[in-house]
Amino acid sequence: MPKKLKQVPKFANESQERSFWESHDTADYFDLSKAVRVRFPNLMPSTTAISLRLPVSLLEQIKIAANKRDVPYQSLIKMWRAEKVG
Repeated sequence: MPKKLKQVPKFANESQERSFWESHDTADYFDLSKAVRVRFPNLMPSTTAISLRLPVSLLEQIKIAANKRDVPYQSLIKMWRAEKVG
C-alpha cells in the first residue's frame, strides 16, 4: 500500500518555509521515487569577499600571468583555486 503523503502547508514568507523544512522530512510530503534531476544553468553561485595577504612579488607574478591570459588577476586566482580544489 503506498504511503499517504501529507499536504505541504502554505507559508507566509521564505523564513517561515525555511523553518518548516528544517524540522520536517520531505519524504513525508513528496514521493521521492518520482523526483527528477534539474539543472539551473543561469544560476550564479553565491560568493563572499575575502581578504588575502600575498607577498608583493607573488601578486606581481600573478598579475603578469593574468595579463598574458587577458583576464583580471582576481579571476585567474579563482580559476587556479578551482583547479586545485576541484
